[in-house]
Amino acid sequence: MSQAVASETVSNASGIDAITLAREALPTLDRLLAQARDAVRARFLVDGRVSSARVEAEQRATHGLAWIATYVEALRQMSAYADRMQGEGRLGEIETLLVRLAFGEYLAQIFGGIPMNQGEIVRLADLGVTAQTAADARTDTVETLISTGNTPELRARIVALMRESEGSSTLGDAGLEDTYEQIRNEMRRFADAEVMPHAHEWHLKNEYIPLSIIEKMSELGVFGLTIPEQYGGLGLGKESMCVVSEELSRAYIGVGSLGTRSEIAAELILCGGTDAQKDKWLPLIASGEILPTAVFTEPNTGSDLASLKTRAVQDGDVWKVTGNKTWITHPVRADVMTLLARTNPAEPGYKGLSMFLAEKPRGDDANPFPADGMSGGEIEVLGYRGMKEYEIAFDGFEVAGENLLGQVEGQGFKQLMQTFEGARIQTAARAIGVAQSAMDLALRYAQDRVQFGKPLIDFPRVSDKLAMMAAEVMITRQLTYHSAREKDQGHRCDLEAGMAKLLGARVAWAAADNAVQIHGGNGFAQEYPVSRVLCDARILNIFEGAAEIQAQVIARRLLETAGQ
Repeated sequence: MSQAVASETVSNASGIDAITLAREALPTLDRLLAQARDAVRARFLVDGRVSSARVEAEQRATHGLAWIATYVEALRQMSAYADRMQGEGRLGEIETLLVRLAFGEYLAQIFGGIPMNQGEIVRLADLGVTAQTAADARTDTVETLISTGNTPELRARIVALMRESEGSSTLGDAGLEDTYEQIRNEMRRFADAEVMPHAHEWHLKNEYIPLSIIEKMSELGVFGLTIPEQYGGLGLGKESMCVVSEELSRAYIGVGSLGTRSEIAAELILCGGTDAQKDKWLPLIASGEILPTAVFTEPNTGSDLASLKTRAVQDGDVWKVTGNKTWITHPVRADVMTLLARTNPAEPGYKGLSMFLAEKPRGDDANPFPADGMSGGEIEVLGYRGMKEYEIAFDGFEVAGENLLGQVEGQGFKQLMQTFEGARIQTAARAIGVAQSAMDLALRYAQDRVQFGKPLIDFPRVSDKLAMMAAEVMITRQLTYHSAREKDQGHRCDLEAGMAKLLGARVAWAAADNAVQIHGGNGFAQEYPVSRVLCDARILNIFEGAAEIQAQVIARRLLETAGQ
């Protein structure tokens, strides 16, 4: 079939208006989700209340509910994107095709089984949804979207348009305002010129990202994006952070993640700091003059922050910190640590925790921690390099009394919780960048590599992978940007942010894994950048809330709202 005929066939499939059908399918999906939620909740009720023990004991149903809810929200945002683009006269062929593929495939998975990961498929029956209920939800609208969405002709047309894009990294109009597109273009120029040519060498040699790169990022305003102008920042919102994180992570996740530490530290200070702390620290963070790092995790706690044991004891005008931390990113070159420690051992759980802005001198590989009462060793990792991971031991390490965040004890976890939404949105944006990088590498290789007399991209099993990458990148992008807009408007968005992070991490891993598959044996060779992207993608399902923790949190919110 010629490309012209394929295009006409795809555009006119059954004469359907896919955008209208997508909109019409959403109420059906909402009812199905409500039925699934009610069925799960009924299994967990004890004396009229949801039992935490049962929620934990039946994690397949709990987490399955989170995944189905994530899919429904993702499709809602794809539909909203299509409506918005259509209203602005920006909805072209590629955008329409990506929406159709998204609905065709994700609807099919909702009714047939959603992969929580490669080996765990959750089905409606796992949630207690009956066969009759599921059948009733497969309306004519849903059936049409499934049957005309993920078709060979549609996938082939998407890939044909990818080939015509001539290396343009973003396939389709992302639906951003002009200001954000300008930011994207500026960051892309920087990333393509300054980061991408060197990223793989930095990775292979396990080298720090050069300070010259950090200085240029400072000049571009990366570290002060969301810091108010009165403190020397740009005063932009989380949507701008998403655009910047995505573009920088496309080049190298380490560079895209440098801003994360500044973002978390700045948000902690903005939300919980005193006026004096804001005046002192925020301008320094915004300018890039100081680099922060987050020091929360401990060897035996992981995501269980309530069990932190690191102690901070007041001694005159200072606090003395003793204990062990691990998986601390970029601590050697950091100038200040947002350090979570227990100041009241009599208070169990979260209540005894306090947050500190702990100053330290910069170190280097020869002398990582030139500070009294502080030592540590590097944790060698497969990917996510460029900043280096460390375990750190504190033994009477001193923090000035004025650096207790907010000058209040026992508020550390509450202060940290205020950053969770932004951190997960930012992580989802990094995942989009990694997935985009995998797709770019796979597309280029599939076009250049000739086997059996034709390019790899001419084989359907290869082109199908590329088409699905393109659709899932756009799905995650719209879900993530929606979360950012909600945050910028002052709305609670922990549910949407968690969903964006949950889905984004899986999408990035799938894209990287399939990109390696397209490369074949060469994808397993360290000299090919796709091997780095695979390693970088894997961490996204673990940090900022492992996928299982993330699903648990999402499900708990859904079950709580069901009872209201």
